[in-house]
Amino acid sequence: MMSDIAENLTEIMRRITAACLRADRDPAAVRLVAVSKTFPAETVREASEAGQLHFGESRLQEAEPKIDMLPGSLHWHFIGRVQRNKVRRILPRFEMIHAVDSSAVASFMDAIAKELGLFPKVFLQVNIGAEASKGGFDPAVLRTELAGLLALQRLEIMGLMCIPPAGPDAESARPWFVALRHLRDDLERESGVALPFLSMGMSGDFEVAIEEGATHVRVGSTIFGKRTYQMDDGPG
Repeated sequence: MMSDIAENLTEIMRRITAACLRADRDPAAVRLVAVSKTFPAETVREASEAGQLHFGESRLQEAEPKIDMLPGSLHWHFIGRVQRNKVRRILPRFEMIHAVDSSAVASFMDAIAKELGLFPKVFLQVNIGAEASKGGFDPAVLRTELAGLLALQRLEIMGLMCIPPAGPDAESARPWFVALRHLRDDLERESGVALPFLSMGMSGDFEVAIEEGATHVRVGSTIFGKRTYQMDDGPG
């Protein structure tokens, strides 16, 4: 008998496949990142035993013991705000970093990566809805700063990431996903550099994100259930 988590993963993969087919995309081009923040290592292990290998964490102090306890075959994505004082610990542990939100943070990460001998794979977070409550590059600023970001020797910039403004339903997120895709396409044309990945879409809107080109969707509660949040020292 399948566990609830295994059943949830099966259903999400079915929905991912259906969304890809609607958009005439290959389902293999979409990576499901299971957002495991606030859930214990045992729950992550259950998901991994059901075949899920990519997991997203946003709080370093919570993620470190999980990573140490779980199999080395798992792939870890850092999806929270990157705090400078934690970069030295984040870089060796996470395969991809989804929320590089300024040139200053990118430059600092590049310097630390050089010290550590690493080449981190990162997404540039775009504040696509110009919300004061969210971090990320303003699209116009990113256009002017992209050349400098691409010149960094250690960071591998894989693409763009966004969290759209909250809306009443999944469909309300579509214009924001379209805007991020168009921005990515414009930056590729202007720079001549491929930015193949788009990290966008969460539990409530990942199907719409896939229809608009998402390559990485960050899904948590639909897999693991409702979260119980605890006070901590920050999102990193």
